[in-house]
Amino acid sequence: MATCSVCDEPLARARVPTDLREYAADAPGVGLCPVCLRTDPVADAPESDEFDAVADYFPRGDGGVAVALALGMLDSLALNRSAVQSLVERAEREGADVLLTLDRLAGDDSLDPHFDVERRRAQIEQFL
Repeated sequence: MATCSVCDEPLARARVPTDLREYAADAPGVGLCPVCLRTDPVADAPESDEFDAVADYFPRGDGGVAVALALGMLDSLALNRSAVQSLVERAEREGADVLLTLDRLAGDDSLDPHFDVERRRAQIEQFL
């Protein structure tokens, strides 16, 4: 099983749609750390996402994958702004409420995100 490169926690994996693979190092899957919210490309993606391991409120499906990929890039919004904006827009089109997800992540004491959730939420709000 794939683990986080920093936390060593088992990753919540998901299959990445073909049109989003450029944001996942062209891997067929992405793993999201349920503690620090970093992402890593994975080769062994399950048929359905495992995002319930992160939180019951985390978006599912392609919208959830777009959110997960965006979260992995939020430590450097200056370098990843265009990609994050594209991923947030895709997530919203898929029915995921990105701002609500960030609000919930900010209030979740079981997490230790690799970025300042509240600060990034305010910046992402400007994208929408």
